[in-house]
Amino acid sequence: MDTQWVVGLAVAIVAAAVLLSWLSVRRIPRPRPEQTGTLPPPRSAGIQRVALVLNPIKNDAETARRKIAAACAEAGWDDLLVLETTLEDPGHSQTRRALAAGADVVLAGGGDGTLRVVASELAGGEVPVGLVPLGTGNLLARNLGMDPNDLDTSIHTALHGEARRIDTATITLENRHTGTVTHDTFLVMAGIGLDAEVLAATRDELKKRIGWMAYSEAGVRHLPGKRQRVVISLDDGPAEHRRIRSVLFANCGRMPAGIHFVPDALVDDGELDIVVLSPRSVFGWLWIGAKTVLKHRAPIPVIDYIRARKIRITAPEPMNTQLDGDLSGLVTALTVQVQPASLSVRVDPLALRDNPGANSFSD
Repeated sequence: MDTQWVVGLAVAIVAAAVLLSWLSVRRIPRPRPEQTGTLPPPRSAGIQRVALVLNPIKNDAETARRKIAAACAEAGWDDLLVLETTLEDPGHSQTRRALAAGADVVLAGGGDGTLRVVASELAGGEVPVGLVPLGTGNLLARNLGMDPNDLDTSIHTALHGEARRIDTATITLENRHTGTVTHDTFLVMAGIGLDAEVLAATRDELKKRIGWMAYSEAGVRHLPGKRQRVVISLDDGPAEHRRIRSVLFANCGRMPAGIHFVPDALVDDGELDIVVLSPRSVFGWLWIGAKTVLKHRAPIPVIDYIRARKIRITAPEPMNTQLDGDLSGLVTALTVQVQPASLSVRVDPLALRDNPGANSFSD
């Protein structure tokens, strides 16, 4: 393969950014000129029982634990209940234990995966989740106007912010060859096809050396693949046969660096924003990349934006899937359905005000 062609293709993939969904996320600090170095006074009143579901392998995990415990002590609350995740249990039983202990708020200390698991246990209830972003992507935090690099402000918002309700999405994953059926929840974005293939093919050693750029290397290897036949049904309507490379299911669409891959996606609108990618060649991907980067609103034939409350996809052959950046296995069918206003989240209304277009919240 010609080296210049490979380099050019890699650049195109990076420029498109969210062509690989949000897998190429990196830490990008967002300045907040209104900050003066001191946090605003707490908005919440009364005594809180605070539980922290913590991913202990994150770099800032111990710092977050210490600062949250100190903040609870300063407020005169009960001792912080810390429940660490494990490889065997990424947060399900820990969140249930927090609820059984009477927690008034459950903090998710980790990346998008930890948050997804904690939220799946809290969805449908009244106890809010507080976001303590310790991962690389932290896309829900970004869509809620938070700066994932500002740990102190994130902790303050998680402990003292206002509760707002957002949508979640449930997904049923089926594989007729193995006879398995699993049910899960996601908050930001799930996908079937290329985005999951890239996630699965990214080399761990390369990620350690070059970080998020490793996804572009995997993308170069997988971009020339063929489209796959699927059957799509929206809101229990008639089936439509399509040839696709990837289908994304977005609950919110804001990415780092101000990119809106799914421009109309709102985290509390009660609908899914579905993106069907169907390019036949590299030129089709470049077309998608140009549309994304230039924020061109005109439709193009290789990408479709659809809104629905429910979508079902079936495929003749197993296809890879991912949920909020975690691989979720091979499927021959899946069903995604929005759960409107199902999750309570602690937010900072001032941050939302300063980030127009991030969501549809109003003060």
